[in-house]
Parts: sequence; C-alpha cells; structure tokens
Amino acid sequence: MTIFRAMDSDTSKTLDTPNAADTSTQQDAKAVIPIEELLPKKINLIPLNGRPIYPGIFTPLLINDADDIRSVEEAYGSTGFIGLSLLKNETEDPGASDVYQIGAAARIIKKINLPDGGINILISTLKRFKIRKVVNEKKPIVVAVQYLEDEEENTVEVKAMLRGLIGEMKELSENNPLFTEEMRLNIVNIDHPGKIADFTASILNIPKEDQQKILETINVRERMEKVFVHIKKEKELLDVQRKIQADLNTRIEKNQREYFLHEELKSIKKELGLSSDPKDADEEKFRKLIDSFHFEGEVKETIEAEFEKFKFLEPNSPEYIVGRNYLETALTLPWNPPEPEAYNIEEAKKVLDADHYGLEDVKKRIIEYLAVRKLKNDTKGSIVLLVGPPGVGKTSVGKSIARAMNKPFFRFSVGGMRDEAEIKGHRRTYIGAMPGKILQGLKIVKTKAPVFMIDEIDKMGQSYQGDPSSALLEVLDPEQNVSFRDHYLDLPFDLSHIVFILTANTLDGIPRPLLDRAEVIQLAGYIDSEKVEIAKNYLLPKSLEKNGLKKAQVKYSKQILLHIANGYAREAGVRNFEKNLDKLHRKIAVELVTGERDEKDVFAPDTAEIEKMLGKPIFRDDDIKYAKVPGTAIGLAWTSMGGDTLLIEALPNKGKGQFRLTGQMGNVMKESASIAWTWVRHFADAHGIASVKWFESHVIHLHIPEGATPKDGPSAGITMTVALLSLLSGKVIKPKLAMTGELSLTGQVLPIGGLKEKTIAARRNGIKEIIIPAANIRDLEKIPEHIKKGIQFHPVTRMEEVIQKAFPHTF
Repeated sequence: MTIFRAMDSDTSKTLDTPNAADTSTQQDAKAVIPIEELLPKKINLIPLNGRPIYPGIFTPLLINDADDIRSVEEAYGSTGFIGLSLLKNETEDPGASDVYQIGAAARIIKKINLPDGGINILISTLKRFKIRKVVNEKKPIVVAVQYLEDEEENTVEVKAMLRGLIGEMKELSENNPLFTEEMRLNIVNIDHPGKIADFTASILNIPKEDQQKILETINVRERMEKVFVHIKKEKELLDVQRKIQADLNTRIEKNQREYFLHEELKSIKKELGLSSDPKDADEEKFRKLIDSFHFEGEVKETIEAEFEKFKFLEPNSPEYIVGRNYLETALTLPWNPPEPEAYNIEEAKKVLDADHYGLEDVKKRIIEYLAVRKLKNDTKGSIVLLVGPPGVGKTSVGKSIARAMNKPFFRFSVGGMRDEAEIKGHRRTYIGAMPGKILQGLKIVKTKAPVFMIDEIDKMGQSYQGDPSSALLEVLDPEQNVSFRDHYLDLPFDLSHIVFILTANTLDGIPRPLLDRAEVIQLAGYIDSEKVEIAKNYLLPKSLEKNGLKKAQVKYSKQILLHIANGYAREAGVRNFEKNLDKLHRKIAVELVTGERDEKDVFAPDTAEIEKMLGKPIFRDDDIKYAKVPGTAIGLAWTSMGGDTLLIEALPNKGKGQFRLTGQMGNVMKESASIAWTWVRHFADAHGIASVKWFESHVIHLHIPEGATPKDGPSAGITMTVALLSLLSGKVIKPKLAMTGELSLTGQVLPIGGLKEKTIAARRNGIKEIIIPAANIRDLEKIPEHIKKGIQFHPVTRMEEVIQKAFPHTF
C-alpha cells in the first residue's frame, strides 16, 4: 500500500506540521508525490532483538535504551523516519557491524513518553533498504542506505502461488485463536504478491534467521516459495497438535465417564446394601492400622502422606497398586515393642538335649548365651555363627534355639546371592519393587523379636548389582540395626531385638568385618558311635514316619547301623546316613505295597541284606589310608566337609633335579611343599642320606591322591617332609601313624587349626597315633574323651622329633 503526503512547491517542508498549514502555502500549486520518494538517504538505525519487521506493517515499538531513545527523538524532530535492522547476535552495546545489512525503513506515526523514561512509538514500515555506508558506527547509529525494489514477475505461476498462499493462510486461521479478525481481513484485502508474502512471514512462527532470509529475498517469486515451505511446516505441526488434543479430549471424556459410572455404581450398591467398594474397604483397613500403631515423627509423616495420596488414586491406575502394596507392607510390619521374653534355662537344656545327641560344647555355649540374656533382662539380639561341615545339624540347632526361647523361627539362605536388593530391598521406582528378606521375614513371623537363621553366609558373591555381604553388615551390626532403612520402606525400623543365627561350612569365605560381629561356635563331625546313637534316637523315627512305616516293623542292630555308617556314610555329618536309611525304608514300602512282604514281618536285616538293598559298600576297610611303602605318609587335613586324612606319595625318576607337585594343591600348600623339599635336601645332605649329585640327577614327584578335591593349608608341611624322607631313606613310617603341623624353613613345627575335626577323621580311619604341634596341646582339652579314647598324641616342637616318632631308632 502506497502512502502519500502533500508537499509545498519547493518540496522543502511537509504539510502535516502546524507551520506548514498557513494561508499563503495553501494557495500555491500543490503536487501529490509518493512518500517513498521522501525517504532520506541517511537514516538513524535502531537495532532489533527477536525478529525483523517487514515492510507494510503497522505496529507499536517499545524503546528503552537511552541511545536509541535519543536517536528516535532526533529522527522524529527532523525526517520522521528510522531504520530497523535485526541484530546478528545479542550484545549489550551493539554497533553498525552487529546488525544485518538489509532492514526496513519505518515512519514514526506517533510517539508516547512512558513514566519509566522509555518511549512507545507507533511505526509504519515502508521499504527494504541495504546499508551502503556507515556514517556513525556507535549510537546513535547513522547509515547511508540504498532502498530496494521488489523484483516482480507478473506470470500465471506467481498468480497461482498468490491464490495458494491466501488459501493456506485462510485454512491456518480457522479455529486458531492466535489469528485476530484484523489479520484475517488483511489476508483477504492484500492482493500484492510481495506484500502478502511479507505479511504471512510476519505472523508465522519462523526462526529469526529464516525470517531475515525472507526479508533479504528481493525476488517476489522466491520469497513466496520460502514462505510456502514454512506454511507447510506450520500446517504439519498444527495437524499433530490437533491429533494430540483430540486424543487427550477422548481420554478425558472416557475417564470422566468411567468416574461417573463408578460413582453411580457406588450409590446403587449402597442403596441395595451390597458390599462396599474394595477401595473403601482398603482405606478403612489402612486407617484402623495406622491408628492402632500410634506412629510418631518421620514414620507418622510418611505413612500419613502415603495414605492421603492413596485415597485420591483411581483403582485402575498403576500408581494405585504401588501405593496399596507399600501401605500393606508398611502396616503389616511389627512396629509395636516385643513382648517380654519368657523362657526357663532348665527347659532350654531339656529342649537342646532332646533335639541333639552330643554337641556338648555347642549346647553349653548356647545355655551361657541364654543365661546372660536373661540375667541382663535385655532383648537386644546377638549374632551366633555356627560353623561346621554339611549334615552336622547347624539348621536344627537354630530351630532348637528358637524353641528353647519360645520364639518364632524364620530361615533363608544367602548362598550364591549377588544382589544387595535381596537384603535391603528394591527402591520404589517401578511396579515390581519389593522389600528385602529381612522385612519379608518380619511380615511372616509378625513379631519384632524372632529368631532369624541366615544360611550359607560363606557363599555370598559380588556383582555389578552390589555387595550383599556389606549390606548384611548394617542388618547385623547392633550399632546400626536400631534404625535400619530398607530401600523399599525407606523408614527407620528397629532390628536390634532379632536373634540372628548364621551358618557356614568354613570361615574362609566370610568377610572379616562380618566375622568380627559374630560369636563363632564350631560344630565338628561325628564319630561312628555318635552316628549310631543319632540314628537310633533321631534319624530312624524321622525316616520311618516319612516313609509310612511303623516302629514295630523294623529292627536294626547296633552292628548293622555301624556297618551303614562305616560302609556308606563315612563323611563328617549324618545326612548321607539318613539318605541310606530312607533308601532302605522305601524299598520296604514297595515290598509291603506289592505283597512281597507281610505287614506283620519285622525287617531285621543282616550285612548281606543291607548290601543287597544298598549295593556294595562305598567305603571298605582296605580303603583306609595307611603308609605301606617308602615315600608315603599320612597327614590330617581340615576341609569344608570336615576332617580328612591325606595320603601323600613321593616317587623319584631320572632327570634334571626337578621337584613336581600334583593333586589340586592351593598356593599355601605348594609353599609348604617347597619348604619341605628344601629342608629334606638340607637334612639328607647333613646325614649322608642322599648326595647333591643324586638330587641333581633325579626328578622328585610329590602327589596327593583324590585330586578332584581342592586342598590348601600349611598343616601338611611335616607330612610332606616325612614322605620325602621316607623316599630318600627307603624306610616305611610307623604303622597307623598320622601327623599334622606346619613346618618352618628352620625345622620348627608350628600350630594348626581344626584339631578336633582332624582327630575325628583319624579315628574314622583307624589311626592309633597322631603327631601334633606342642602348641596345640591346649586344644586337646576341648576334644571329648570318647573321641580321644584309643588314640595316642605326640606333641613335638622340631622336625627332628617328628622324624624320631615316624622312624623309631632309624636316624
């Protein structure tokens, strides 16, 4: 749209000012010329932030910068025109080099001074310009400009694009509150292609760099094409927006409809006297539980907040299930203080004696623990660690402790556990989250002071999911478990009243910090006579009941039970003994059901019948390890399966002075073998048993049979030394003699551990004499007399003493 202004005859003054309206000038000849021709060649430049302003736009403009205000005032008082150009990058003090070269010239229609010192001007943009020369670089910025004319093409394609542009804008403006009625009228009334492209670009949401490119496009056809691209993008965005809005409206309508239907269903059920809504029942149940516990502090705040949130959740939402599970878990835990303990020491002794044969030292330690607990009247839990081979009764001892204390018993195993969440629970970040084993057990036993048995703590592992042994420290430590925080519950809970009983096969795999917090009680294996008594009093009644037999239908002699123990179950525990009894009783059950055996017949087997039903004995008397040839010696070892005997063998071969080791030895045992070899070479050379030349021309091979069983430890040091000395001297050691002890490089015999288990293993294998370190004499007092009976112990301090006992009157 062209704007016209009236000028006087010498075109030196505009006629819209008060001074130009006098009578004399009105009588002169007047010339009407386009206002674009009055645009000054030099113009005050105002930098713009945000987006450029296109020609043909009538808009207000707020000016706050003091230099820009001065520039506008100067322009308003002289030419009435300013230049508007977009800043390339926002800066605090822009100059002429910081703006784009192409902008728009605007006429100041009106100026309003604001109270804060700024001004608001109403402008009408007229024409594009290009900065030709900078007159003044800094504010007020003055530039010499060249005005640009549109490059128009009056072709059919341009007319078609004009109609398409107007049509697209009409479609965009429909149902869009951002398009005012004035905008819609302008779209219809503007018929010039360049101006419709400028107007369209000014109202579209286009990045400022793209808007500047449109402003710089002089060719009208190219300008319309660029605007078309942005219209298409806007339409695609609008379509997506409409789709999202439609989906949201549909979902909201559905939820509202379901809500009204649920409310109506509640009213109908209430009028008919039917059962109330499950959610109402849950709310009522949770409210009663919260009131009954009388929570305080953090626990009360958290539980109340979760309950309030739960009340506003819809039953069909995932959050409802999460909230319900959390409240149900939290409110089924035993928050109230435990009942006073009521148990009698004499009754506890009777319970332990009735449940277990032998284990006198274990029972004594448990009674001491119960007596101290009762004397102090302190319900704070302690940690008992039962260590022993499989089948010796660790789990049953834990059950007996719970029965003796009249407490509920809960057991779980941590063997192979690699995820600390099993102990401390999962964080409540997903629907399947759950508390750890500790809180799960408390939910089951429903008391704050139960007996918890944690099995296989020596077999816990580590992984990227955490270290469960470290998580268990917080559970067991009396200083920390007073306010234990499970990740799921995330509230302090007192675990100090729990009696923790841990079990392990060996102390080797238990982390040291965990071991320091526990009271260790060792459970050794059983000898044959003890196994027979355990079978008569415990295993037989249990096996008969398990297999549906009556006590009067079977009768085992002591010799038969001893035969089963020696031939089929020679391990430290009694688990295999029980399995063999079950196997016998299952075969009897089959014979009774098929009619092969009369119900009135009594099963009183002899050795032949036992071997017929169980097969040939797994262990035979000739399997007992004895040193029968030179180069052999019997050692005693302790493993996770209990005590065992080791037959160590040595053999020479022609070669180049080497020493070979086989038999699944660990690093410690290999070091012991190396020390033994060094000491033997020194001793043999000193006593003329073997020369250096002989050692350099032979390969000595030291082997421990049963290579599938890993063996490690220093206690076989003197045994390997004796075996090597037997090989060099050609002498056989004393019959039925075994030994255990660590050897130092100078010939000192150092103390060892597990003497009770090793003694039991020696007795099981018919050993009559045992060489032990003198420092282990104190451990003999802890071994029951019936185990030591018939065995002679030889305490020694030097390897020379061992040689005198192993080879009497030889060296």
